[in-house]
Amino acid sequence: MARRRLILLTGMAGSGKTTLSGIIRESGLRVITMGDVIRDLARQQALDPTPENIGHLAEEIRKGGPDAVARRCVEMLKKGPDGLTVVDGIRSLAEVDAFKDDFDVVLIALWASPLSRYKRLTRRGRSDDPNTWEEFKERERRELGFGIGDAIASSDYMIKNDDGINSLMPAFDEIMEQIKNG
Repeated sequence: MARRRLILLTGMAGSGKTTLSGIIRESGLRVITMGDVIRDLARQQALDPTPENIGHLAEEIRKGGPDAVARRCVEMLKKGPDGLTVVDGIRSLAEVDAFKDDFDVVLIALWASPLSRYKRLTRRGRSDDPNTWEEFKERERRELGFGIGDAIASSDYMIKNDDGINSLMPAFDEIMEQIKNG
């Protein structure tokens, strides 16, 4: 029996994962966002979703292993409907491996320059987004410490996303064609 296929998205904060996930969701595909696991945990603990609290919870949950968030997502996926699913927010190769245990995966990395990403995050204004360049750099260090650089470097496909939404979807569509034909 063929295993279910997942498309995993990785990239530094502000690289376009959330934007691409929203477009994909609107097209009818199921999208799971790994960061929602952390934000849900903050709600359960009645914590304000500040950058500090979200960062602390992200570090705490990973004390259960570098794939702790992915394992929670795998359980959600097993209970959900079949069909192609996109997982937004891969932070390490350990997370990729956790998904590979149960699914066929394709890893796509999104890349944008630090300055572009910082500007996007300050405009986005989600409660856990940085307000200053110093907060941005701290978040970068934390995520790099999780191993996101290795996940980006090991991706099957790379989308350069300094130009924004107008080039994002055509690049993804091209990758999807390669996946279908490959």
